[in-house]
Amino acid sequence: MSTTAAAVGSIFACQPGDPNGGGAFKDGPWINAAAGTWDSTTKVSVSGTVSWPTADYTETVNGASRYITSHGVPVKQVSGTFPIPSTDDAYNYDRNPNHIAERKIAIALPSAPRAATTTSCLPAGAVGILRNGVVLFASLDQLNRDAVAHETQDVCEGHPEQTSTYHYHNVPNCIVNAAMGSSTVVGFATDGFPIVVERDAKGNLPTNADLDKCHGRTSPITLDGAVVSMYHYSATLEFPYMMGCLTGTSALK
Repeated sequence: MSTTAAAVGSIFACQPGDPNGGGAFKDGPWINAAAGTWDSTTKVSVSGTVSWPTADYTETVNGASRYITSHGVPVKQVSGTFPIPSTDDAYNYDRNPNHIAERKIAIALPSAPRAATTTSCLPAGAVGILRNGVVLFASLDQLNRDAVAHETQDVCEGHPEQTSTYHYHNVPNCIVNAAMGSSTVVGFATDGFPIVVERDAKGNLPTNADLDKCHGRTSPITLDGAVVSMYHYSATLEFPYMMGCLTGTSALK
């Protein structure tokens, strides 16, 4: 990551890491620090299958704006049990003490976003929202480490932070695995550009080599019932997973 410039395969962060920040206090055995790699197939998940019957997500395009509302909890999906119980294996690495709380989200994004003159850094808070109603944070923890690798999340790769906001640091596997078409818009960044799960003819996701320094590219996608060629961010298995910087101007302050 960098706090000065964007680069392919990196995150342009607005803040330096906080050495006293929370999060995982111990590397799990799924992390190979010497090699700079981690194994998602052996990483522990926070246990629990908490459902959210009042979860909702609405999206309406009216003129130049895309209006989105939700309660911040996952639609048709479950979360884990938080705070993490001491009996959970995940507690040995990450003792997340935070609860999940529903909160009303109402945002207006540009329906036809445009690239800004220069790229912008990613803040510590929300950088987007997925169509299951859950907000996205940048793929960094408070120490500016890879949050997806270091922190422990639930079965759908979500967890709460200090204000009880449930969030993801990537496009989670529960959404990626359900999106099997050539291009599926799964959410929107705070600058209005879509976040897309796209696959080639063999079903593979793009790699960092296919994308620009903000983790996006311009190609045909299906949006609002039409196939359009436009810029979008793309989900990958490689860090930074979904966004490296903001291409447009954020609509959220």
